[in-house]
Amino acid sequence: MEDKYTGEFYCLKDKAKVKATGDISVTNGRRMAKGICPNCGTKLTRILPKAQA
Repeated sequence: MEDKYTGEFYCLKDKAKVKATGDISVTNGRRMAKGICPNCGTKLTRILPKAQA
């Protein structure tokens, strides 16, 4: 089961914060949410805080 992140991303194409849902992945020990902009379809990424162990 993949975790989901729902919240604000910053769209570089629209130059604005947008609300979107994305999948959470871990690369090199960093958690990152990856989603799609609902306005223009651009890929969005957001680095998330470390998970609480």
